[in-house]
Amino acid sequence: MSGDTLNLLLQGVMHVTPQSVIMIAVACVLLYLGIEKDYEPLLLVPIGAGCLLANLPLSPLIADDGMLRVLYNAGIANELFPLLIFIGIGALTDFGPLLENPRMVLLGAAGQFGIFLTLVLALLLGFSREEAASIGIIGAIDGPTSIYVSGILAPHLLGPITVAAYSYMSLVPIILPPIMRALTTQRERLIRMPYSQRVISRRTRILFPIVVTGLVGTLVPFATPLIGMLMLGNLMKESGAVQRLTKASSEEIANIVTLFLGLAIGSTMVGTEFLKPSTLAILVLGILAFTVDAAAGLLFAKLLNVLSGGHFNPLIGAAGISAFPMAARVVQKVAQDEDFENFLLMHAMGANAAGQIASVVAGGVLLALMGAR
Repeated sequence: MSGDTLNLLLQGVMHVTPQSVIMIAVACVLLYLGIEKDYEPLLLVPIGAGCLLANLPLSPLIADDGMLRVLYNAGIANELFPLLIFIGIGALTDFGPLLENPRMVLLGAAGQFGIFLTLVLALLLGFSREEAASIGIIGAIDGPTSIYVSGILAPHLLGPITVAAYSYMSLVPIILPPIMRALTTQRERLIRMPYSQRVISRRTRILFPIVVTGLVGTLVPFATPLIGMLMLGNLMKESGAVQRLTKASSEEIANIVTLFLGLAIGSTMVGTEFLKPSTLAILVLGILAFTVDAAAGLLFAKLLNVLSGGHFNPLIGAAGISAFPMAARVVQKVAQDEDFENFLLMHAMGANAAGQIASVVAGGVLLALMGAR
């Protein structure tokens, strides 16, 4: 073997850095969580793979014309991928439980309190206004919204913010129950709630996404792309007129975009940029935002219980975050741990659907406050 050939083969080894080794280990952890633990595998596996590929020495995939860089420029830099994901989410979302019990929208609003508290704390820690807003939106536990907002306001923080948002989303079944039990009494958790007998007409279901788009788009113009795509997917679903488009949006397109989105996000997790003190601060602030959001929803639900004369189960407040439908399922599980015959799922789904809308509105409000263009 000639000296030139040996030098060529050793070139990659010589460019291995401690940062790249650490990030490759992080990539392996993400892959482990997605594959072995089944925590949001559709996203953690592509993100982990993208992180691994981006941190290999002299990886051509993150060069200006490399595949991962092309994916980032094509779908993240211009917010295309998150918006396409929202069409799929809308096509999968049933707003019927929210329409049956409109007061659940109050829990969705309460479940966003942590976003703005975390924004203030991030400012106090020295982050810029744009960075603080991007960190705060992690509390919504809504990956696409986090990507959309941070991609506009603080693209250099996109990697840690996205990893935090999706990691905490995958850990909702672990993080949420202790908060719920700490802030409610056993007597409150045992409250049974009858289901509404209201029948939501097809006309109402069709008008709902149209009215919400017009209302939110008028009051919070910066939320128009997010709410518009979410409600477009829901309109296609409820109309029944474009079943092929609905199926494609919620399955084929969503799956392809999720793969590309994960790879592009993973490619931003390059060791030299990711391994900074600010990353740890983002992870800590993100879990704080999540905790405060859940606590605010629970405490507001306790108030509703008092106002209802003890007939409203406060556990439902934990579903006011945007992790749809995982948060609602966790509420059901915690309720049944206390009483196997207590069925809160549809009530929680109403609060969860409200949280989905509220997180989008919160993202638009943050963009407006930061003067985004």
